Amino acid sequence: MNRIVTLGPAVVVASTMVGMLFAGPTIVRSIGVARAKVAMEEADLRLQDQNILAEIAAAQRDIATVVEPSVVHVSGVGSMDRRRRFAFASTGSGWIWDEDGHVVTNAHVVDGADEIEIQLNTGEVRVGRVIGLDLRSDIAVVKVPGGGLLPARKGESRDVRQGDLVYAFGSPFDFRFSMSGGIVSGLGRSAGLEQIDYENFIQVDAAINPGNSGGPLTDVYGRVVGMNTAIATGRGNSVGQGQFAGIGLAIPMSQIRNVVEQVISTGDVRKGFLGVGLMETEGPFLDRFASNFDGDSVERVRVRGVLESYEGDGVMITRVEPEFPAAGAGLRLGDVIEFVDGRRVRGMEQLRSMIASALPGDRVEIGVWRFDDQGDQPIQIAIGVVLASSDPTLTSPSMQALQRWGFAELATMTPTRAEELGVAYRRGVVVVRLAASNLTDLAKAFPPGSVIYEYGGRRVNSLDEFLARLDRGNGSFQGGQRDEQGVIVGIRPDGEVVEFQLFRR
Repeated sequence: MNRIVTLGPAVVVASTMVGMLFAGPTIVRSIGVARAKVAMEEADLRLQDQNILAEIAAAQRDIATVVEPSVVHVSGVGSMDRRRRFAFASTGSGWIWDEDGHVVTNAHVVDGADEIEIQLNTGEVRVGRVIGLDLRSDIAVVKVPGGGLLPARKGESRDVRQGDLVYAFGSPFDFRFSMSGGIVSGLGRSAGLEQIDYENFIQVDAAINPGNSGGPLTDVYGRVVGMNTAIATGRGNSVGQGQFAGIGLAIPMSQIRNVVEQVISTGDVRKGFLGVGLMETEGPFLDRFASNFDGDSVERVRVRGVLESYEGDGVMITRVEPEFPAAGAGLRLGDVIEFVDGRRVRGMEQLRSMIASALPGDRVEIGVWRFDDQGDQPIQIAIGVVLASSDPTLTSPSMQALQRWGFAELATMTPTRAEELGVAYRRGVVVVRLAASNLTDLAKAFPPGSVIYEYGGRRVNSLDEFLARLDRGNGSFQGGQRDEQGVIVGIRPDGEVVEFQLFRR
């Protein structure tokens, strides 16, 4: 009897403990759920009362509302030669420049297209035609019928800073009228693209993929500050039309505005020109360059001064062409250009693009680091320079070759030039003047007043475009194997159409 009494409390305790063992987790879970519920309700109240993310989302929706009506999808169909043996199709994006029907896109999206369709945000499709493009900066202008168009709001790329929020619009992988967001990762980028001569890209981490090319890049106010052009694919150092890897490149608005306004007004694109040779300020380059001069020459002293004293990423002047703006303003060999209009210069490609983005006649302020060969101390000065127009005889090997072949003067055809020469106006390159003697068969084929309007199966709208195509190697003037793509087509003053086969190396 005593044994049973003694065990009674133990059984009760054991039973209680067993009950707690099974009921404990349930109670703990109930407490945890209750606490989570309270936290959720408190967080929900805060989100409803004051939510900066909702404000950001609302602002991004407003950006889409502002920008999307001006974004277009661009489709092109063309052929690689005049016999249409190699057909191709291209797609990309673009944006409406004005109510008259001018659409801006990348040159590589529409180059060579015989038929172009522009799909508006509403789904309406209009037929377009290229009225001009600048191959060297990869910018093109397409004209569609005006009416009922909503142009993009234009911003100022000079105000863009690293870290700014930006938004890319376009049709990646043909997902039309898409939007992605990111930040400005860097400015003044050069990617070494073979098909673009003037590189001064805005680098962004917004998702940009094939099909985004030509679409607008906007700021947080929905204003276009750049145009999506290329991407780093993540495969080595390649840049082009691969898949998004966190690095997108956009042409700045300052460069776009310069090209587009000239194409619309004259059909010709004139670029600012300093008249200097340039070199990166890297030790091995400077050391080799200095060896070109005598040991006690002023030039060698200046270059050695840069090599030994300069710390930075500016660009050194290696020669100054006489009778051009740089010489007249007092720039000299050995000067290191650090700034243009207050903007930092971080490489040769960026500097060339910054100068080319200005118009002939514009005044720019060049910030220079100069080694004073008299006082042996570096100085920093600002020099104002009024730019000239880019001279193709200095910048284009093909122009130099054409002159050797007998073309004394070529120019972009304009209505005024057509009237002066007494010939019918059509877009292309007009032969203004031939050399007095030693004319080649090529020059004889196109007498003064002739208009060259096609090369290599591609339309030619301006002299710079013609030279850019020649410079890219579709034809050369060295003799050798026949180049099936290198056919120049033009029309003489008497109306006869002429085809001339060039050669390649």
